[in-house]
Amino acid sequence: MIVAGVMSGTSADGIDVAMVKIAAPSADRSLPQLRLLAHRAFPYPRALRSAILAGMAGQSDTPNTTTQALARLHWRLGLAYGEALQATIRDTKINPALIGCHGQTVYHQGLPVTYAGRRFSCTWQLGEPAVIAAKCGLPVVSNFRPGDMALGGQGAPLVPLFDYASFVHPTRARILLNIGGIANLTVVPAGAPLEQVTAFDTGPGNMIIDALTQQLFERPLDRNGRIAARGRILEPVLAAALKEKFFRLAPPKSAGREQFGGARAATFLAACRRYSQRPEDAIATATAFTAQSTADAIRAWVLPHTQSAPVDLIVSGGGARNPTLLAMLGNRLVPLDLNLAAADAIGLPSAAKEAAAFALLAYQTWHRRPGNIPSATGASRPAVLGQITYA
Repeated sequence: MIVAGVMSGTSADGIDVAMVKIAAPSADRSLPQLRLLAHRAFPYPRALRSAILAGMAGQSDTPNTTTQALARLHWRLGLAYGEALQATIRDTKINPALIGCHGQTVYHQGLPVTYAGRRFSCTWQLGEPAVIAAKCGLPVVSNFRPGDMALGGQGAPLVPLFDYASFVHPTRARILLNIGGIANLTVVPAGAPLEQVTAFDTGPGNMIIDALTQQLFERPLDRNGRIAARGRILEPVLAAALKEKFFRLAPPKSAGREQFGGARAATFLAACRRYSQRPEDAIATATAFTAQSTADAIRAWVLPHTQSAPVDLIVSGGGARNPTLLAMLGNRLVPLDLNLAAADAIGLPSAAKEAAAFALLAYQTWHRRPGNIPSATGASRPAVLGQITYA
């Protein structure tokens, strides 16, 4: 079965479409076998990206987003996803039988808070699946996170099933680190059963780096980490940032723009300016914030699960294309015996990984099989995720 996976992450920079051929589990393998056939990326048009950022929580400069605007954004994203899928099908001449679309997260609250007299967690992904199904003439699986959260999970991360199916190794432990807007990782111990997989968000990925680069240099991102490489890390700012409560929480845990979005970037920049007026120093310090918080999480919460096996740290997402960030991360993991590699080096384009993961989750839903891993999300049991919209 060929499934198209569609992903747009917390960076809100565009849409990734992955075409994945999925074979049913065999007698000696409990999970499906996967083969990536094609991947295409589609940047968001400027007006659509601005609308997405305005709709996201934590955008201190846009406090008055309306219900009308969110309803329109929900449908506009459905059009964008459908058009990206149509373009991918035309370009690759690959015809999928099913679509899995994560949607664009505009709010994610992984832990319960009290609202209107009740305490609960919640999440919201936009992108009307009926529009996608109508444009493509295919069934669409969407809205994956709520099924896990209804069982006490945090609804994130949902990539670990894909990580396990793709990377489990009989003698080597694998840490699958994805550095998107938020950084998250999956720990697959050597030869471990699925139930021993753990995963969690480590904190900021590219989100603060990108926000500061846009504000200070009017560029969408620090391409190849060139700006950070010219800067000086402001150690007092870094030390204060690492004291945030999120980093002391034990997994499972998840994060988003609510913690590390526009408001946090503004306070981070203000702290940097107390020590330096050089904009390069702010970018270097933000990059170090991502590297150090990730390294600290690996030391505190990951290495105890690797059982002294050789460890591969496999990096994907936009951060995998930032050599300055990877160098900072590697330096902070010395003298640990880790083999650091980008996912591209082992045959999986890093930008395609999350889209491919939602192709697998859609396949699982279509066949009424669980898509979450409770040890990663905190849910009380495995659950079939998502909702199916027929064409």
